[in-house]
Formats: sequence, C-alpha cells, structure tokens
Amino acid sequence: MATTHTTMSTKTLIVIVGPTGSGKTDLSIGVAQHYACPIISTDSRQFYRGIPIGTAQPTAEELALVEHHFIASHALEDDFNCGAYEVAALARLEELFQRHDVVVAVGGSGLYIKALTEGMDDLPEVDPALRSSLTARLKAEGLEAMAELLHELDPAFYEVIDRKNPARVLRALEVCLTTGKPYSLLRTGVRQKREFNIVKIGTQMQREVLYDRIDRRVDMMITEGLEQEAREVYHLRHLNSLQTVGYREMFDYFDGKTTREEAIELIKRNSRRYAKRQMTWFRRDEEIAWFSPSEREKILQYLDSKICTLK
Repeated sequence: MATTHTTMSTKTLIVIVGPTGSGKTDLSIGVAQHYACPIISTDSRQFYRGIPIGTAQPTAEELALVEHHFIASHALEDDFNCGAYEVAALARLEELFQRHDVVVAVGGSGLYIKALTEGMDDLPEVDPALRSSLTARLKAEGLEAMAELLHELDPAFYEVIDRKNPARVLRALEVCLTTGKPYSLLRTGVRQKREFNIVKIGTQMQREVLYDRIDRRVDMMITEGLEQEAREVYHLRHLNSLQTVGYREMFDYFDGKTTREEAIELIKRNSRRYAKRQMTWFRRDEEIAWFSPSEREKILQYLDSKICTLK
C-alpha cells in the first residue's frame, strides 16, 4: 500500500516515476492539465540543450500544452549534479507554489528524484589524490574493470547503478574507499523536511510490452535524426552529460568500433537494461502507487482523493 509524505502544507508535489519508455511524459501532461499546473523535470538527461532526440525530451507541441521547467535548461558543459539540482529545484518549487497548489514532477532518474523529495545523504569529501588515482585507473584499465571493483566493494549498489556512467561508478568507489564501507550503507535514507506534501505514482506495464515500446522508440529516434544529433556533439563526448545510452553507442560507431546496425541494437539492449535498473530502484520505494499509464481516470481519482485528504 502506497503511503504519502505529508506536512502541514496545503501545497502538493505529485511525483511521477517509471522506467524509460513507460509513458511518463504523456501522463504527466494529462495530470498537469487536470490540475492546471506546471511540470518540473527530474530526468537528469533532459536538463541539457542540444540533445532533444536521444533524451526523448518533450516535443515543442507538448511543451506548448503545459509550462515545463528544467527541460533543455543547461549547457552540456554544465555539471548539474544531484546536489546542484536539489538546490535549484527546491528554489523553483518555492516560486511555483506561490502561484499553484499543485506541481507535477516527472522523470526516471532515481537519484535526482530522491534529491528533490528527500534530500541527499551527507557523504564524505573525497581526497583529491584518491580521485586522481581512480581516474588514472579508469583510463588504464577501462570502465568495466572499475565497475567490477565496485561489485566487489558494494554488490548491492552495483545492481542499481548505471554501470556505463564513469562519473557514477567513480563516485561510488570514492566513497567506498574513503570510508571503508559500502556506498549503499552510507545512503542513510534519513529524510529531510520538505515544506510541501508529496504523492508518488509510478507507470508500469508487462516487461514484454515495455521492451517492445523501447525498441520502437529507438527506431523512431533514428528516424528523427539521432545519428546526426550525436555527430553534432561528438567533439564533446568526454562530458559527463553525454555518458548516457544513445550517445555512447553512436560514438563507438563513429570511432569504428561497431557498425551502424550494431550501434542501434546496442542502444535498444542498453535501454532495456537501464529500464530494468530503474524498476529495481523504484520498487524499493513503498510510497509509490503503481498504475498502467492507460488508467488515466483511475490515476486522477487516486490523486484527487490523496490531495483532498491532505488539505
């Protein structure tokens, strides 16, 4: 049974989560229209300008339907990490709640959702020498070897982290090696107080249906020009903002490591794997009420009842 994080506030943040390709964007627009309220993105890939196709940013038509925040809001060179997002998003919510009783947050980036709704754990500062050493090892041994080291030090976090993202893998290793404890144990889960109520819902569907949707969405991205989009940012491929599914595979193709057809199949495979990790992460959150994205009326009834109870 899903629970709700409540305060004495009359303001409510509706948080919509789910794996990639599960219909979150369309649902969020419908919910936002129902409450005549804005949307704030919690998708760490969609913050960046110049990569709308590969990150499945809302279309111009969708953006015109509802006021959106943190969509194409930052340059690829910006280091918009969880901590920076928490500060910026809370400040934006404070502004939005002056005009609205309800705001919708939508996205599939578990760490960023946690930052917004609960705050980040107070993790230790890392010795610059350790960071340099790990960075050197990454260059010498490769990402797979570093991910395997993380598996040895913290098998629990290894299962849910994006193991293709070097910044995430190195950060987890830094914490493990600095403290001598698994990163997953240091994520205390101590919730920071929020001055608004939080209601969480998630989009789910049968795995076969989701995987078929993901495959078809990748095909659509290719048709819409993902390859050209990736070529235009290829010179920035070292940036953390581009260490993500869709671009890594295209960059390997450009480097001659794979064929175009292999790159497309790898994007599909890695997108499916990413969706699986997302569901592993979200399933641990007992506050999420799960629905099929097609159950629009049922979802709105649930949200109406929750918000009414909180007032």
